[in-house]
Formats: sequence, structure tokens, C-alpha cells
Amino acid sequence: MDARYVFRVRLRLEADESEVSLEPSTTETTVTCFREAPEPGTEGWLFFRDTLWRGEVSDAAYGRQLAEEWLGEPVESVSFRELQVDEAYFAALKEAIDDDLAAFNAENVDEVLSKYLGSSIRVTDAD
Repeated sequence: MDARYVFRVRLRLEADESEVSLEPSTTETTVTCFREAPEPGTEGWLFFRDTLWRGEVSDAAYGRQLAEEWLGEPVESVSFRELQVDEAYFAALKEAIDDDLAAFNAENVDEVLSKYLGSSIRVTDAD
């Protein structure tokens, strides 16, 4: 199983020396977190529920804090782009959600996926 979150991040560059100035001082890059998304049902797998809402970062300050931790650089802004999953992960994710729909305050799995990830799930080939 393979899954990862993709974010677009605007970084703020800061010179270590006061004699150096940067123009422009921000740059934008797409950051793909190669850190595996935790396997459904294991610790940390609810990242999408706790961090996203309808395919957007639900708390901008927290999103910037996370991106700064991942990158070790100051972050101006961060936005969620997609959850990339292979078919095995996607099946396991839907099964884990279905096992505890009450935790998501939802009627079914599709409602949960829409509520937290919007249309931002991309199922990729395992290869």
C-alpha cells in the first residue's frame, strides 16, 4: 500500500547574514510529502480528518506550522492539493472509515471522503 499527501507551499527565504537581501523573498513550490500516510486504522491515519475540510487545510496557521516542520523553512502559506493513493490503500481507507462512521459524523464512506477530502483523491497504479 502506498499513499501520500500533496501540498502547495509558499516559502519565505531568509538570509543568514544581515548584509544579504533577497528579491523576491518568497518562492512557491509543490511539496510532496514522501512520508507515507499511515496505514488506515493505525496511529496517525486520521490526519485527513484532523487537518482537512472539503479538500482544504482547515486551520491555515496549523498547516503552515506542519509545513515548516516538514521543510525546516519559514512558510508563508500552504494549501492541500491531493491525497495520492494506490488501489490497495484506497480500499483499506474506505474499509477503516466504514468500520467507524460515527467518528466522522457521517452516513456513509462517500460522505466522509467528500467532507474531508473533497474531490482531491487520486488513485494511482501500484507500479
